[in-house]
Amino acid sequence: QVQLVESGGGLVQAGDSLRLSCTASGRTFSTYLMGWFRQVPGKEREFVATISGTGGMTYYADSVKGRSTISRDNAKNTVYLQMDNLKPEDTALYYCAASPRLFTLPLASRSYNYNYWGQGTQVTVSS
Repeated sequence: QVQLVESGGGLVQAGDSLRLSCTASGRTFSTYLMGWFRQVPGKEREFVATISGTGGMTYYADSVKGRSTISRDNAKNTVYLQMDNLKPEDTALYYCAASPRLFTLPLASRSYNYNYWGQGTQVTVSS
């Protein structure tokens, strides 16, 4: 069993930056595929970014590519999502997710392939 806790969300202005963090329990964090997803009321959960256990593979949704960076510090059991030049359309509840299995694209971008989920952290961007 893996527990995930997100933090770092908040209210910001368009063009600002945020750094989201997700800390996981367990001793095998370095083997987990980690992902970030977001969701707004009335819409489906949307893939944002994913990173492999070693950090050797990263992948971003087109909507955030060039503005976001996913990274991880396995010594701290933590994955990060740095978001720059935020836009109002980035407003959502952001979730951290983990999978003990190694998936490559496109499976690594599918929410149903992740076993564990955090409670979410809210990001609100005003214009």
